[in-house]
Amino acid sequence: MRHKTKEIFIGNVGIGGNNPIRIQSMTNTDTRDVNSTVEQIKRLENVGCEIVRVAVLDEQAAKSISKIKNKINIPLVADIHFDYRLALISIKQGVDGLRINPGNIGSEDKVDLVVRDALEYNIPIRIGVNGGSLEKKLLLKYNGVTPEAMVESALKHVRMLEQRDFFDIKISLKCSSVLKTIKAYQLLAEKVCYPLHIGITEAGTFMRGTVKSSVGLGILLFNGLGDTLRVSLTDDPVKEVQVAWEILRSLELRQRGPEIISCPTCGRTEIDLISLANKVEDALKDIQDVFSVAVMGCVVNGPGEAKDADIGLAGGKDCGVIFVKGKIKKKIKGEKNLLSAFLEEVDNFLKSKKEERIWSNRIGI
Repeated sequence: MRHKTKEIFIGNVGIGGNNPIRIQSMTNTDTRDVNSTVEQIKRLENVGCEIVRVAVLDEQAAKSISKIKNKINIPLVADIHFDYRLALISIKQGVDGLRINPGNIGSEDKVDLVVRDALEYNIPIRIGVNGGSLEKKLLLKYNGVTPEAMVESALKHVRMLEQRDFFDIKISLKCSSVLKTIKAYQLLAEKVCYPLHIGITEAGTFMRGTVKSSVGLGILLFNGLGDTLRVSLTDDPVKEVQVAWEILRSLELRQRGPEIISCPTCGRTEIDLISLANKVEDALKDIQDVFSVAVMGCVVNGPGEAKDADIGLAGGKDCGVIFVKGKIKKKIKGEKNLLSAFLEEVDNFLKSKKEERIWSNRIGI
């Protein structure tokens, strides 16, 4: 059962409520460099990013918002710390959302100004609590970073907005500890119905960050928590989005593009299966159609082991077979011919799927 949350909109993208779990990322370019920032956002769009956040460090960065927004197709969120004026400029520049902590952007009257403009322009605010920047009072009260301290910080900031009749709120509670993050979201979900943005912050480089994020986000999502998510990696943000889609796919929450199934190899493998599987994955990376592909290392058992795959390839000693739903369709001679022959069959398979969709639409199925 998914935790029921309030629906809000970031630009034209609905989050919370009955909306699908949304995938977002953050650029690592200099926001003042409009061209490089737009180029990176375009790459993120191509792999399925639905919301993107940019760091707004100064006035020049804030004034770049409109130029960036005019060249991209997904909602843009401004990430702001300490300076309320950057929030005001970003709103005027047409940003779709703000990520702030009301308590660190200035005095009460400064919060009033930000909320006033956010209400006028229908701009939602994400309260982002990070374990590494908790208030000193809370660190002393709870003897360090704890889930309870993170939740108290978030609720304090929520109350600041609610007291100003502002309710278009999303909340995130992140720290580098998977267990503390999970517990914090569980505690928070008992107290609020606002949409939750989930993630494990400072998760690490690609391998370690993927593992930590997959474990943490997987547990939260399995327990119905999370309306948007970001996989935080010390790497190209494009990889964050790709990992996020695989997490959602593995839990059967959302799908995008082909699922690649491949066996782990063993002493019976007689082809370079690792290289072949990677080449197949790379060749299909830009396809958005949802279907399953198997790349197996045994021509005898492979088709049967991957019988549920829509289309598959199994290789043996200098030969291979292409199979559909476990049934052999074509035999191939020569290991060097396996990839090209298989990609040709995939292309035929996709054309057939497209024709079926067109026919179904015509007859109203």
